[in-house]
Amino acid sequence: MRTVLFVFALCITMTLHAAPGAKAPARSDEGQGPHERLILRGVILINGEGAPPRGPLDIVIEDDRITNIVSVGHPGVPIKDAKRPKANDGDKELNLEGHYVLPGFVDMHGHIGGSADDIPAEYVFKLWLAHGITTVREPGSFSGLDWVLDHVHRSKDNRIVAPRIVPYLGFGMGRDTPIYTADQARNWVQQAKARGAKGIKFFGASPKVMEAALDEARQQGLGTMMHHAQLNVMSMNALDSARLGLTSMEHWYGLPEALFEDKVIQDYPSHYNYNNEQHRFAEAGRLWKQAAKPGSEKWQSVRDELIALDFTIDPTLTIYEASRDLMRERQAIWHKDYTLPTLWEFFQPSRYAHGSYWFDWTTADEVAWKQNFRRWMTFLNDFKNHGGRVTTGSDSGYIYKIYGFGYVRELELLQEAGFHPLEVIQAATLNGAEALGMDDSIGSVAIGKKADLVITEHNPVANFKVLYGTGHFRLNDDNEPTRVGGVKYTVKDGIIYDARALLEDVRQMVQKARQEQK
Repeated sequence: MRTVLFVFALCITMTLHAAPGAKAPARSDEGQGPHERLILRGVILINGEGAPPRGPLDIVIEDDRITNIVSVGHPGVPIKDAKRPKANDGDKELNLEGHYVLPGFVDMHGHIGGSADDIPAEYVFKLWLAHGITTVREPGSFSGLDWVLDHVHRSKDNRIVAPRIVPYLGFGMGRDTPIYTADQARNWVQQAKARGAKGIKFFGASPKVMEAALDEARQQGLGTMMHHAQLNVMSMNALDSARLGLTSMEHWYGLPEALFEDKVIQDYPSHYNYNNEQHRFAEAGRLWKQAAKPGSEKWQSVRDELIALDFTIDPTLTIYEASRDLMRERQAIWHKDYTLPTLWEFFQPSRYAHGSYWFDWTTADEVAWKQNFRRWMTFLNDFKNHGGRVTTGSDSGYIYKIYGFGYVRELELLQEAGFHPLEVIQAATLNGAEALGMDDSIGSVAIGKKADLVITEHNPVANFKVLYGTGHFRLNDDNEPTRVGGVKYTVKDGIIYDARALLEDVRQMVQKARQEQK
């Protein structure tokens, strides 16, 4: 029992040290709509269901639902008006000829702050929306469930500028004493449901507690996600928890352990101490090489059983990228305009801050993590190729990752893993909607679904970099270096947000915070 208590206390301490920031202010004149009838004219559609781009199309939206998608011509020749849906008096029309339309993105691992102190919710929400993210699973509600639920309800009614929020609650939160019996676990799950949580985030517990909690969550219709913390992973790896009914795993902890062939415990060095963050992350980067080799019998059996269990992997590759290239993440161009000073300070090496483990990060550590990524990516691609569901999450707010920007980088990393760009987009949209049980209303651009859309002037299938708020650096036809791209509009619930205006709001927030710090 002492181990269980320690795991929960440690993980919650690492995440809950931050004071929540200011709540998001009421929406004023930001965003247009929803309109009684909105027509997007001449777009190229990437529908999120795996279909290739097609266009030009006109998309008709009534209030916040897509009511028609009409092919209106062919590329490279003028559109003939006879084919187009007719506009009625009072309709809103947007001429978007040549623009690309995608489903709104789903961030399956998006903390509303929770790392550094006093991160304003408005800062997080506007960065998410500016990068096309219209739905976020909040993993743990560590700023407090009531604080998160306030934003959940106001976002649902569009009283604030924010993505749709799906709140998960950290297992055991709200109790004065840890959970160590099956009855306590069931009672807590029932209370979490009554309080408004849509799911539960686990870090680890004894098998009997996990079994009871997961069974009760299933009965209550709650989703489940788990970061398999190293302090409990020997007794419950990712396959163990999936067999008990866990619906999704975060990151990758617990997966190599399910693939061990010649050991049951990770090969820890004798000086290892889990409370030392550099020890924790350095040895994590040497874990995949201890697992079964790709294509081996063990590899295939674990892969196939997870797929048969309809298990979801939400890898958050992006949050570990500094481990393989610290300089790249520290020097990312968006820090200049979009990183709050309180976040920048939190990212600096510290023995107190979770994820700030750069005490003496070496070339050997980065090489180990590069190799770790290769094996991890191989599993993800193989899992996907055999029918497994992979989703996209960012876990931004830690380890030099900034909201929105970190999510776009996740798309690039899945392409590096071997996913075709259309498979990446499916992971970022429909797969997340399916994992949340929301695919009847979001996740793809289809008649009858909600109008959650990403609109950009450039083709993300050709280059995901055009989705970054800072754009894509390239040479123009006049031999001049320039930046192009960025999301142009994000549509959530039929409301059209100017992504560049949202970014400008964030720039002003960051500038003001820096001036106040002087």
